[in-house]
Amino acid sequence: MGSGVVEIFKDARCLPIVSEEFSLPDNYTDGTNASGANEPMSPVMPLITAVYSVVFVVGFVGNCLVMYVVIRYTKMKTATNIYIFNLALADALLTSTMPLQSAWNLLDSWPFGETLCKLCVSVDYYNMFASVLTLTAMSVDRYVAVCHPVRALEFRTPLCATAANVAVWVLSSAAGIPALLLGGTETANGTTTCALRFPDPYEFWDAAVNVCVFVLGLVLPLLVMAGCYARLVQRLRARVLCPARGGGAGRGLRRVTRLVLALVCVFVACWTPIHVFALARALGSVPDSPPVAAAYYACVALGYANSCLNPLLYAVLDQNFRRRFRRLCRPAGPRSHWPSVSRGRSSLRDSALQAEDTDGPATTTKSLGLHWKCGRQGRVHR
Repeated sequence: MGSGVVEIFKDARCLPIVSEEFSLPDNYTDGTNASGANEPMSPVMPLITAVYSVVFVVGFVGNCLVMYVVIRYTKMKTATNIYIFNLALADALLTSTMPLQSAWNLLDSWPFGETLCKLCVSVDYYNMFASVLTLTAMSVDRYVAVCHPVRALEFRTPLCATAANVAVWVLSSAAGIPALLLGGTETANGTTTCALRFPDPYEFWDAAVNVCVFVLGLVLPLLVMAGCYARLVQRLRARVLCPARGGGAGRGLRRVTRLVLALVCVFVACWTPIHVFALARALGSVPDSPPVAAAYYACVALGYANSCLNPLLYAVLDQNFRRRFRRLCRPAGPRSHWPSVSRGRSSLRDSALQAEDTDGPATTTKSLGLHWKCGRQGRVHR
């Protein structure tokens, strides 16, 4: 998820002056004292910059590696992995702006001009909605795969997943394009800020936008995902009584479901605090104080950290991604001209794991040929 709420809810120094009616707080100093000398840098800023640097390195490299694996290997082009590719693309776009965010925090002023400011604000909103809509699509995909396995054969294809990803970016444009148009820089007392520039009255549009972001970018998608997983858990509990459905493909189905559920849980844990903080500040119920500012920056850093946690989840919870990552990171040794027993065993093991990691219905030869029907006591009838 992106940082659109972050751009709007920087501390007081990041709110642009857009009208004569808007005034800064009485204790606002804009980073300078009466004589014009710069105030000492807050000790929080170097720490935030260090966190941003880690997010950039781990998140950008990790998400690019995920996209390369999906493109490089044919067996990775499943419906779920197509959604993961879209999520990695959104996260990679967000992490690419981390160096700019770090420089902004250290310099206490935006030094990159109007064009980059507009692009960064737009990327924030694109990432925000593309991420949450992709996770919603993945949750619906899991619901169809588990609760409607026959219908899933028709709808859960890489082509349909690609079409859903295109629809996600089209819908995200409803927020990304206005952010591109409204984003810009404002300079006051020698300090340049980058944020959305709302018309008068500023406070009204500021609060209205953030209420819409909170509802459309968090609450409604979470309601859809919660409904999907509630129904999905009921169906999985019912299938425990049917051992015939729990073969290799069944284990793969549950494994992919756990991966998607983990992505959703991490997303909620990382981005709910900053959404709540942003909404509360827009409605005027958050006081300005150093502890509150420190809590705000902690929420921002937690939200950004989500973009570098996702690749780690893929490596830990998905065997296919883990094997591909190891293959890419392992240096290529000299090839033997003679076939070996270990190579044959490795191929058989990869084939078996691939069958277990399938994210679709159980349609393997074993399940169709041996497991026809599960009786009430769990007996297999042939």
